[in-house]
Amino acid sequence: MLNLWPRALPLVVALTSLNAHAQVQTLAFDLPPASLATTLNRIASQSGYIIALEPQRVRGKQAPAVVGQMSAEQAMQAALAGSGLQLRLTSSGHFSVAPATPETDVLELGSTSITDNYLDATSEGSGSYAARAVTLGKGTHSLKEIPQSVTVITRKQLDDQGITDLQDALNHTTGIVGAQGIGPGVVVTSRGFQIDDWQYDGVPIPRNTYSLGNWATQDLVFFDRVEVLRGASGLLQGTGSPGGAINLVRKRGQATPTVTVTGKAGSWDHYGLQLDAGGPLTADGRVRGRFVADEDQSDSFIDYQWSKSHSLYGALDIDLNDATTVGAGISYNRQQSRPMLRGIPRYATGEPVDLPRSTFTGARWNRAQTDVTTYYLDLEHRFDDDWTFKAAALRMGETNTSTHQRTQTVLEGLEPDGSGLEYADWITDFHSTKLGLDMNLVGHFDTGPLAHEVTLGGNYSKLTTDDGYWRTFGGNDNIFDIDHDRPEPSRDSLLATPFGRSERSAYDIRQKGLYGAWRVKPTDRLTLILGSRVSWFDYSYATTTYRGLNPGQVNPTSHMTETGEVTPYAGFVYDLTREWAWYASYTDVFVPQTERALGNAPLKPVIGSNYETGLKGELLDGRVNASLALFRYDQENRAVTDVASGFACDGGYCSTAAGKVRSQGIEAEISGEVLSGLQLFAGYTYNTTKFLDDPDNEGRVFSQWTPKHMLRAWADYTLPLDSQRWSTGLGFTSQSHTLGYERTYTVPGYTVWSARLAYQLTPEVNLAVNANNLFDKKYWVAGFNQLNGSNNYGEPRNFMLTVKYTPEF
Repeated sequence: MLNLWPRALPLVVALTSLNAHAQVQTLAFDLPPASLATTLNRIASQSGYIIALEPQRVRGKQAPAVVGQMSAEQAMQAALAGSGLQLRLTSSGHFSVAPATPETDVLELGSTSITDNYLDATSEGSGSYAARAVTLGKGTHSLKEIPQSVTVITRKQLDDQGITDLQDALNHTTGIVGAQGIGPGVVVTSRGFQIDDWQYDGVPIPRNTYSLGNWATQDLVFFDRVEVLRGASGLLQGTGSPGGAINLVRKRGQATPTVTVTGKAGSWDHYGLQLDAGGPLTADGRVRGRFVADEDQSDSFIDYQWSKSHSLYGALDIDLNDATTVGAGISYNRQQSRPMLRGIPRYATGEPVDLPRSTFTGARWNRAQTDVTTYYLDLEHRFDDDWTFKAAALRMGETNTSTHQRTQTVLEGLEPDGSGLEYADWITDFHSTKLGLDMNLVGHFDTGPLAHEVTLGGNYSKLTTDDGYWRTFGGNDNIFDIDHDRPEPSRDSLLATPFGRSERSAYDIRQKGLYGAWRVKPTDRLTLILGSRVSWFDYSYATTTYRGLNPGQVNPTSHMTETGEVTPYAGFVYDLTREWAWYASYTDVFVPQTERALGNAPLKPVIGSNYETGLKGELLDGRVNASLALFRYDQENRAVTDVASGFACDGGYCSTAAGKVRSQGIEAEISGEVLSGLQLFAGYTYNTTKFLDDPDNEGRVFSQWTPKHMLRAWADYTLPLDSQRWSTGLGFTSQSHTLGYERTYTVPGYTVWSARLAYQLTPEVNLAVNANNLFDKKYWVAGFNQLNGSNNYGEPRNFMLTVKYTPEF
C-alpha cells in the first residue's frame, strides 16, 4: 500500500524547504503602475484569493506601483489608494470593490452585471459550500449569472461528507442519479437522460461509450470541485445530453505552500493514505506546483469482494509573463478489484429475492483492473483588462480488463424456489483513447451605455477504441446455493463451448463545433444572453463476431455523419433586488442516432427543446446561493421499431423517427453558510418523464430509474465551544420509488442518513468520524434493476475515521 510514498517524499521536502521562509500572511509584490483592474487581478492571482470586479467601477482608473512584502489585503489597499474605491472583505474570505462613499445608483444590484472574472473560482480553502463562481459555461460567472440550474459540489463539502468518487458525489447532488449499470462503472442521469460526455476543465470527452455495459469510473482525488449543469447542454458540447453537463475542475498549485497528509481507517478493513502538497516553486511565485499521491484498499460488506486503488497526480502552472499562464498536468489511476457484476436476479413476478446483503454471485477468481492515464495542458492569455484567450487540451488513455462470473436467469426471472439461475463466464479487454480540445475568446466592451460580453470558441473531441470480449452461458444452479468455485475460464475455453462467442469491436467517434454567445445589458437590471453552436459529427462502429471456433464474421459497419447542425440558445437574467434575480432560458439539443430507416439510411437526429425559468439568489454577502427552477424538455424523432417494413435492415427490423418523450418538473436548492458556523446543502427535485408518442409505451414512464421525488440534504455545524474545535454534521438522501427495467414492478424508495463528528486536536491535526447509513437501512440501489440481474443492495451502516495533518509554514 505504501509503494507510492518514496516517490512522493522528495517533492514534499523540496516544497517545504523552498518555502520554509514563506508566511501565509505576507507575499513579495513587485508590480509596476498599471490599470487598476490589471493590478488587482495580479494581486489576486499571486495570492490565490478571489476578487469580484465590476468593469464600471474600475474602468479608466490607474493603480500606483505596489512593491514590498505585505499581505494580499494590504497590497489591494495600496492599489486602491486615490481611486475613490474601497476594499470589502466578506466573511468567507473573498474580496470585492465598492465606492468609498455611499452611492445609490443601480450598480449596487450588480451580481448579475457583466463582470470581469471572479478570477479564482476555486473552492479550496474557502471553507464554504457556496461557490462564488463557475467555469462551466466558458469564461467565469457567478451562479446567478447563468440562466439554468447549476450546482457546485465544493471541496469543503466533499471532505466533510467523506466523498471520494464521482458516483457518490452525484448521488448527493440535486436532481442527479449516479446509477450502477451493467459494468462496474457509473451511468449518470439528470432529468431522465444520460450524461455520457464529461468535461475536464471545460473540455468535453466521451466517458461512457463501451462495447459492453458501462465501465467509466472517476476518483475525485485530483479535483477541486464538481460543477453540474442540469438541462440541455448542447451549446457547451455539441451533441449534448438533454439532462445536463458535468465539469471536473482539477487541483492547481497554490500561491502559498500547503501540505496535507490524510490517513483513514474504516469498516470492512478499509484503509487509505493520501499526500497532497503544493505551492510556489520559485521565489517570485511564477511557477507553482501540485502533487497528489493516494492509496486506498478495502474489503466489502459483500463476501469475497475487495478493491484497491493507486493514484498519482502532478501539475505545474507557469506565469510566462504578467499576461500569460501555462498549466500542465498528468494523472494516473489504477483500480484493482474482485467485483460482483450484474448483482442479483429477481423472481419472475418482479419481487426481490430475500438474500443477505453479503451475497456474492460471482466466483472467487473474479478480477478486474482499470488503468487511466490523463494528460492536461492549458494556456490563458490576458490581452488587457477586458479580453482573455483560453485553450485547453486533454488526452485520456483507458484500459479495462476483467475475468468474471456473473449470474442471470434462464427465462424472465427466477422460480419461487430460487431455481432457473444460469452462469455466464466473461473475459473483457477494452482499450480506448479520448482526445479533447477547446479554445475560446472572451471579451468585454461598451457601446454607449450598453455593456457587452462576447464569447467565441470551438472544440473538438475524438474517441477511438479497440475492444474485445469472450463469453459463454451454461450451468444451471439455485440462487440460494451459488457455486463460487467453478473452473476459471480462458479465452480459448470460452470459445470451445457450444454457446461460446467473442466479439472484437472498434468505435471511431469525432465531433467538432464552433460556438458563440453574446451577453448584453440593455438596462442596469436586465442581462440578455443569445448563443448558437454549429456542430459536425462522425460516427463509425465496426465489429467482428466469432461463434465457437468458427472463422470471424465481419458485421456491417455502422456509420453516420451529421453536418452543420445548429443549436440555438437564448436566455435572460433580471435583477429583482440586489440579492434576487429572475431568469429564463431556451435551448435546443440534437443527438445523432445509429438506427436505420427503410433503405438502410440512418435516422435523422433526435432533437429536443429545453425550457426553464426560475429565481436565483446570492444571499448574505455571497455566503449563500439559492435557486428555484421550473423546467420542461420535449424530445422528438426518437427511433421506434418499424414492424411494417419487415426484416429489411440487415435481416432485422428497421426504425422510424417518430417517438416523443417529455421530462418536466421543479427543483429547489440552497447551499452555503446560512447561519454563523452552519454550512448547509439541500436540494429537492420533482421530476416526471413520460412517453408522448410511442407504439408500445405511450403514456408510460420514460426513465425507469428517475425517482419522481428526490431530496438531498447535509449540514455541518461548528460548535461555538472550546475555541470552535468541535464540529458535527448530519444529512440524508431520500427518494421515492423507481421502476424496474421491464416497467412491470417497482423498486422501493428509501431514506438513508449519515453523520459526522470532528475535533480540531491542534491547529495542525484534525480528527473526524463519518457514519454512513446511520440507521442501517436495507434497500436496493436504483439503477438498471432487471428481472435477470443488476439488483444491488446499498451499503449497510459503516464508519470511517479520518486523521488529517496540515503543517503550518
